[in-house]
Amino acid sequence: MKFIQRFAYYGVGLLVGSIFVYFVWGKKGASFDYMPNARVLKDIRTDTRLFSDNATESMQNIGIDTADISAILKYGNVDFKKSDQRGKPCKTFVIDGLPKEKDITIVVKKCDETSTIDKVTLN
Repeated sequence: MKFIQRFAYYGVGLLVGSIFVYFVWGKKGASFDYMPNARVLKDIRTDTRLFSDNATESMQNIGIDTADISAILKYGNVDFKKSDQRGKPCKTFVIDGLPKEKDITIVVKKCDETSTIDKVTLN
């Protein structure tokens, strides 16, 4: 069998396998959050979310709501240099985001099964 024929068989098999995997994983809704930023954000999103009084007041003053906080927790960037990832009993994460074209920073205290939005600031 010539190289061109082997390459063609390989290409067809790769194409069929890729299409199969795309449709199987598409129906499952699987996500692949391997990078540290994505893992932290997903972990916070799946916890029970609470808001401190300070955060609620700041959100009202800035003009954002819980949907904007959800957007930050989905598309935001975790600042690991400012975060305390090994804190006891709760870890603290600083997350930056741009909902409604506003540069917002939130501080999240991540405990075992709850994540508390502790502080919301406009930069």
